[in-house]
Amino acid sequence: MQPIASQPSGQTNVGGCHCNPPAAALLLLLCLGFPTSVAVCPPYCLCASDIISCSGLNLSKLPSGLPSYATRLDLSHNALTALSTDWIPQQFHRLATLVLSRNSINQIEANAFNATPHLLHLDLSSNRITVLNVSLFTGLKELKELLLFDNQIVQINPGALDDLHSLQRLYLSGNKLKAFPLGLYWEPGGPRNLTFLDLSYNRLTKLPVQSLLSLTRQGRIYLQENPLVCDCALLALLEYWLWKQYRPLVDFRGEYPCREDSGPGPTCNQQGVSDMPLESQTYQEEPGKWLRVPCPGLGSSAQEDLVVFWLTPRTVVNSSTDDPSAHLIVLPNGTLEIRGALVEDSGTYGCVAARQRHYDPYTSFEVNVVVGNVSTASAIGSVRRSGTEHFNTAFTTLASCVVSIVLVLLYLYLTPCRCRESRGGSRGCGGRAIILCSDPREVESGQQWSNGKRVAFLEPQAEDSNIGSPKTPAVNLDHSTIEGILKNGSRTVGQSPIDPDHMA
Repeated sequence: MQPIASQPSGQTNVGGCHCNPPAAALLLLLCLGFPTSVAVCPPYCLCASDIISCSGLNLSKLPSGLPSYATRLDLSHNALTALSTDWIPQQFHRLATLVLSRNSINQIEANAFNATPHLLHLDLSSNRITVLNVSLFTGLKELKELLLFDNQIVQINPGALDDLHSLQRLYLSGNKLKAFPLGLYWEPGGPRNLTFLDLSYNRLTKLPVQSLLSLTRQGRIYLQENPLVCDCALLALLEYWLWKQYRPLVDFRGEYPCREDSGPGPTCNQQGVSDMPLESQTYQEEPGKWLRVPCPGLGSSAQEDLVVFWLTPRTVVNSSTDDPSAHLIVLPNGTLEIRGALVEDSGTYGCVAARQRHYDPYTSFEVNVVVGNVSTASAIGSVRRSGTEHFNTAFTTLASCVVSIVLVLLYLYLTPCRCRESRGGSRGCGGRAIILCSDPREVESGQQWSNGKRVAFLEPQAEDSNIGSPKTPAVNLDHSTIEGILKNGSRTVGQSPIDPDHMA
């Protein structure tokens, strides 16, 4: 009888193998790529995989020893007051979501987020921030969503959002802004694809109507519950948005001024406003000539103080522009004058004016302008509108061809048909669709060759069946299809946009 060796404490014997749990845990951490020196969860925090929550602990500074492999860090409902340059003592290269809401942060230094260069979501809501200074978010070139609602922001200085090239969604609701932050769109170092901006519940009284007509073609801007002055320009904007079924207005129609139930509203001059149905019309002219396009719903007797905006395929102009050398001029009665028309001027034009009337979905504020012959203008417009569709169609066709070729090759080389003697003494391939056989002369002579093989696509030959029976396709390769946000700190590759319901 052999003696039984005693096992050290903390070890187990499974299937003849000695296992040490601490060593196994260490090996697992190394395999997962987690540094063992920082893989300890701080006291009172909750750690689950790469998600760390230190919420509601009344912390005044960042806990020490946080695992640097975290992809989501929640520091909400604490007592943080300032974010200095070194408030994060170590690099968090994998951190995608940082939650700092419900603190008392009133100061953020420049370069405060250098330790988190790959952030995608940053939540600074419900704090005490008053001013967004320059270079506040330097280094966050991958940030897509920034939450700043429910603060006390009164000013956004130029360059405050520098480096936020990838920013798509910005929440500024519930602050104290008095001016629309146009710099978010035109500053060279700021966001390049901002498609969602929430400015509701601020203190805005005036809006840059002409700029908004252009900006809202590409995304959503929420402006409800601001003390806006209901003038004729704002009324024209709201009427146009309502006709376009612009979601930020339609969803919060009762929280905007100039409503039907909000009183008489502004006294816009109604002389010259026609009650005739608004129908889409087309105006055509030769290149180099002048073309005048009347505003739908406005007659030639419209007064000179009427506010009119025209949305052209390339820009937005209004009746207050007084530049005799301009290519596009809005005359005092609202008519658009195109001087020296170009073929590139062809397209859809929208006239925005305060008509103060109800419109059904079949009415139109827009007209079509054709410069040159109709076929040329149509071709240019088609290229502008459907370039992406053409690319998608070509890509789908190419992908379908590749898949078809791959399927044929797989069928040929992975499932070859064996040629063998049949009962009747003839040499064949079983009478099925695709066969891989020797040269036909070999079949007739009964000889076997090591080379000279041929691939033949033959009609199916049903054994023991009538000659006159209908033929069926050999291989059916039709109906081949190809199917090709990050949330809570997780990353995805090839993310899809946004948010639908954009302005046309």
